[in-house]
Amino acid sequence: MMRRTRLDSMTTWKSPALSSDAISTPRRWACRLMLLSAAAIALNGCQTLIDQSYQPSVAPSSNPQIVDEVQKNDPRAAMGAREHPRIVASYGGEYKDAKTERLVARIAGALTAVSENPSQSYRITILNSPAINAFALPGGYLYVTRGLLALANDASEVAAVLSHEMGHVTANHGIERQKREEAEVIASRVVAEVLSSDIAGKQALARGKLRLAAFSRQQELQADVIGVRMLGEAGYDPYSAARFLDSMAAYSRFMSVDPEADQSLDFLSSHPNSAQRIELARTHARAFGQEGSVGDKGRDYYLDGIDGLLYGDSPEEGYVRGQTFLHGGLGIRFDVPPDFKIDNKVEAVMATGPNDIAVRFDGVADNQNQSLTNYISSGWVTGLDPSTIQPITINGMEAVTARASADRWDFDVTVIRNNSQIFRFLTAVPKGSDALEPTANVLRTSFRRMTPAEAASLKPLRIRVVTVRPGENISTLAARMMGTDRKLDLFKLINALPTGAAVSTGDRVKIIAE
Repeated sequence: MMRRTRLDSMTTWKSPALSSDAISTPRRWACRLMLLSAAAIALNGCQTLIDQSYQPSVAPSSNPQIVDEVQKNDPRAAMGAREHPRIVASYGGEYKDAKTERLVARIAGALTAVSENPSQSYRITILNSPAINAFALPGGYLYVTRGLLALANDASEVAAVLSHEMGHVTANHGIERQKREEAEVIASRVVAEVLSSDIAGKQALARGKLRLAAFSRQQELQADVIGVRMLGEAGYDPYSAARFLDSMAAYSRFMSVDPEADQSLDFLSSHPNSAQRIELARTHARAFGQEGSVGDKGRDYYLDGIDGLLYGDSPEEGYVRGQTFLHGGLGIRFDVPPDFKIDNKVEAVMATGPNDIAVRFDGVADNQNQSLTNYISSGWVTGLDPSTIQPITINGMEAVTARASADRWDFDVTVIRNNSQIFRFLTAVPKGSDALEPTANVLRTSFRRMTPAEAASLKPLRIRVVTVRPGENISTLAARMMGTDRKLDLFKLINALPTGAAVSTGDRVKIIAE
């Protein structure tokens, strides 16, 4: 994470983020920035379910209760509505799949019926992100990522997550936190004005953030209590909360093997986990009975609902396959050196290698067909050496390279024109490193247009639910996994299989495949 953060913040690259001049659809960046329409799954409170449970005919109600109508005079819902577009955009838009949406609606509906606040309505949005996260905004805005759905193994585990988030809404944690945040900001301003020191104000705000984090942990525990109660009363396995906390801890350990992995959007970064918290969840669950003897897990219908779920990168973002980035919509591909790791981030494609070498790739629209020499020297690269600007041709495409230096870094900057688009590579190495040219050369020489056949053959990875056949075991099933070089570890992770576990003929398990 550290190397990527440095590259993102380097002053050499003045305008890495794309704005209104970004590449036209289809492309990964604009898809991330668009504020997609908020067509979320609408779930009303207990009273609404009771009112509509009896209809004299099968005709639709002439006066249906919809979330917009219920929430129109709720100031808390207005707060959530303001943040909703930003949340959706930050997580790649909404994930639209009727089967998966029905599954989540079924789970959330059962929980809504036992909510502590029957008048509360909920909007459940599935976010099109591989991150593993779920959260709530004031007014009943609930979010769950497709990445979390891929990790869960039954309906009760997703119910545990949603009931926890409903607990935040019920307890008005979002309102309380906002008030505390506003108070801390005001306090920091007072300090800054009294001491005439902006630094002092920032330090006060930082200390306030630490207090807010401690307060948030108390909120998490309160939401755990509410959530486990809702699980048991809705008929789900109340021990699923502790079970899924275990799964997320295993996921965190799996991700921590890669020190460069960006987990900032993941559940555990905002929902502190601990052995004590897991044990507390089990303690609350014991009020409903002994583990394994109470509640429904809902495994079969859950696996049916996520069979075919998109996994990892979406087509709009392009795909990472080993050392290669491919984008069918843009019709381009390139390779990174063998010992590099590619991260398909929101704002750009990043790659990191040994010895603090980093690469950034993005693109902008070129509607004016401007000179690439003029473009590369137009001021968006600080520290550019004009004497190094060199026009070249890359696999039939016009291109220009140049060198730049800033602080402790040396850079190679390469821009390539493909039709009405300019693609940009920034390669950064510690000043004086002899790895700059070899690294940049791999990127340049491998960058090319994809053939129509190559673009058509690209398929996203998905969760596939398979039935264990006679003679199959964990190793043979894991060998069918795609998109990872840690097949056995990831297979065990997504199926919550502990060390020493086995599978039996007829079991249903998840694999990742096209």
